[in-house]
Amino acid sequence: MSFSPTDYLDFSQTDHAEIFADVGDVWQVLPKIKEYVAAKVATVPVGRRLLGEVHPTAVVGPDVYLAPGAVVEANAVIKGPAWIGANTTVRSGAYLREHLLIGEGCTLGNSSEFKNCLLFNNCEVPHFNYVGDSVLGYKAHLGAGVVCSNVRLDRTAVRLRTPSGEVIDTGLRKFGAIVGDRTEVGCNSVLSPGSVLGRDSIVYPTTNWAGVLGERQIVKNKPPLDIVGRD
Repeated sequence: MSFSPTDYLDFSQTDHAEIFADVGDVWQVLPKIKEYVAAKVATVPVGRRLLGEVHPTAVVGPDVYLAPGAVVEANAVIKGPAWIGANTTVRSGAYLREHLLIGEGCTLGNSSEFKNCLLFNNCEVPHFNYVGDSVLGYKAHLGAGVVCSNVRLDRTAVRLRTPSGEVIDTGLRKFGAIVGDRTEVGCNSVLSPGSVLGRDSIVYPTTNWAGVLGERQIVKNKPPLDIVGRD
């Protein structure tokens, strides 16, 4: 089974395609984000980094680049290093930690937390989400409350289980999810460490997903409801 980045991600929808040079399996990009984003931000003089709109109550660190048209709403925190694309909105109360590459036209929602991740253009992560050590493709959408869990409970390296039953040791202790272009993940779902979702797929709400989901697949989660009369 192929895990080439081009099988999941449209490189025309990011300004950071070069970070995938020499990447074999798509998750191998995750350890490269830290060094890449620090070097990228360093190319911009400190006084020319905040080109978007920052609310007076927001907290933005010195190693943050904010492109024109981007908006940081009240009480958001961006520690950095981070590179945030044009016309992206960081909503009130969002917490952006270290090592972030955020594309153009994205929505980073209220009470959501992000660290060491890459979002392609037009991603929507709008409400109560956690995205750690993950890559979200073009127009990927996480419903309210979706969690990209990035660490196993036993703290060992994340292993990936393919549909054929093969188990791949990624060698990464922190690896959340790869979400392909235009894939939708329903509200209050949990993507377990090492989740890989193909393009144009759908995960129903309240799903606990682990492993690999192919392109244009739907994960249904419809438990029966027991409806009884009220005394």
